[in-house]
Amino acid sequence: MVVETTVSTPLGPAACENDAKKLEFIEEMTANTDKVQEKVLAEILSQNAETEYLQRYKLGGAKDRDAFKAKLPVVTYEDLQPEIQRIANGDRSAILSAHPISEFLTSSGTSAGERKLMPTIQEELDRRQLLYSLLMPVMNIYVPGLDKGKGLYFLFVKAETKTPGGLTARPVLTSYYKSDHFKRRPFDPYNVYTSPTAAILCADSFQSMYSQMLCGLLQRHDVLRVGAVFASGLLRAIRFLQLHWRDLSTDIATGTLSPRITDPSVRAAVADLLRPDPALAQYITSECSTDSWAGIITRIWPNTKYLDVIVTGAMAQYIPTLEYYSGGLPMACTMYASSECYFGLNLKPMCTPSEVSYTIMPNMAYFEFLPHEPCSTGLNIPKLVDLADVELGKEYELVITTYAGLYRYRVGDILRVTGFHNRAPQFRFIRRKNVLLSIESDKTDEAELQAAVERASALLRPYGASVVEYTSQADTRAIPGHYVIYWELLVREEGRWPEGEVLERCCLEMEEAMNTVYRQSRLADGSIGPLEIRVVKAGTFEELMDYAISRGASINQYKVPRCVSFPPVIELLDSRVVSAHFSPACPKWAPTRS
Repeated sequence: MVVETTVSTPLGPAACENDAKKLEFIEEMTANTDKVQEKVLAEILSQNAETEYLQRYKLGGAKDRDAFKAKLPVVTYEDLQPEIQRIANGDRSAILSAHPISEFLTSSGTSAGERKLMPTIQEELDRRQLLYSLLMPVMNIYVPGLDKGKGLYFLFVKAETKTPGGLTARPVLTSYYKSDHFKRRPFDPYNVYTSPTAAILCADSFQSMYSQMLCGLLQRHDVLRVGAVFASGLLRAIRFLQLHWRDLSTDIATGTLSPRITDPSVRAAVADLLRPDPALAQYITSECSTDSWAGIITRIWPNTKYLDVIVTGAMAQYIPTLEYYSGGLPMACTMYASSECYFGLNLKPMCTPSEVSYTIMPNMAYFEFLPHEPCSTGLNIPKLVDLADVELGKEYELVITTYAGLYRYRVGDILRVTGFHNRAPQFRFIRRKNVLLSIESDKTDEAELQAAVERASALLRPYGASVVEYTSQADTRAIPGHYVIYWELLVREEGRWPEGEVLERCCLEMEEAMNTVYRQSRLADGSIGPLEIRVVKAGTFEELMDYAISRGASINQYKVPRCVSFPPVIELLDSRVVSAHFSPACPKWAPTRS
């Protein structure tokens, strides 16, 4: 008989000896934050000393912070675009990194409407894998017994392209799922999924979702945690079940897989699980055919202990819907990462969503923080602060220097310091800088929205009509969520009110003007619904100003908000709607890159 023992660590009781080592590693890194950061910077500067970029700024092989900060500028993506484009076009010289650029990771942010290309090197996969390996040891402190079941995770690969120089460009998670680190990962009883790897790697989103859902239903009693990367992704899975439970039940009852699943590797993987089970099919039918889907997750998967989804930032808007479908299960936000770099993890993953803070691991990259002062001008940029020197309660913009060749790069995330673990600060994600609208991985800023409105409103000119004012909201009450644009129109005396078909064309024209991430989400991923224009009565935006002034806004400084989220404001706007119009088709998108 094997007697299980737990090992005590400062973070809490470790579930096993391997977990104890991982937790001790977290303790060591966070206890020596500044020393680790100093070592990381020295390694990056030493490794890349001969690169064109560092040579340009005459660093002269220096590896210390003072020289680094004195000579290297703080940059944005647009500053690095010429170097990135050279690499994309096939220049293999040591431009940003001494190590060969292995691929580009496409950011969900955009530049000039295109996804940003983040250079990466092969060894970064090891760093990302290291951070992944720390997640379950922390979770096991709070939720015992996760080795006795499986995780139902809806994970997907997305389209990838080749740059002119032949390098692959793809999202960071697609890169990870297609790597040997994921495909040939060693067995870990604490990290077993219901989804076969073949289903995750299937590029057809319908076949991938269908087979992952089917496998999750077949193993419903084994499921101890349900998740997706983003909250919106998990809700799309629930919506998929609402639409397709009859077909899934038929497959389970007969033990045969739908002919709509044509990928041979997926069919083979599902065949290993699928056997006729009329009782299970009947149970799914009885649960899914009811009028109420409240608590459907725990009704279908009764042993689920928590949801594993990101519900911070723009994803917070999905929390009430997730609570409805899960019957109030805890929501764990486990890690903080981006295409540019993986940053850190949540050491208290079972906290409420409003209290989520991430501990940045100092071994992942070199981190600096730009004090966030919204009123500061370009002439008065505050001095950057090191990771160990940030102050409790203050907000900062994250700036990173990576092994892959980003130096003092502004990520655009605004973070607030909420506390410390040992000497490592903990941060709450506040928002993406300049992002106005977001449903999932899309990020639309004010300039993009303005350009889209201008392009669409040109269709009104033949009718003698124009857009007087506008605002917007990300409506996530339905799945998938969609953009809602409120327009107040003015029609000249000799003009006429544009017909519904014209306003529908305006919706599509706005979508055509959106960035490539939005258009892919609409056409290929189906994660965003058709854009909607709601035309409001004349005078509505004056009422909006009156409301703002009644709540203390200055009449002299009032500006029409280009995005609204405050429920009373949305109620006011919706009460003045005279007509609503949806985009009649999907915008054009293709996985190509010039």
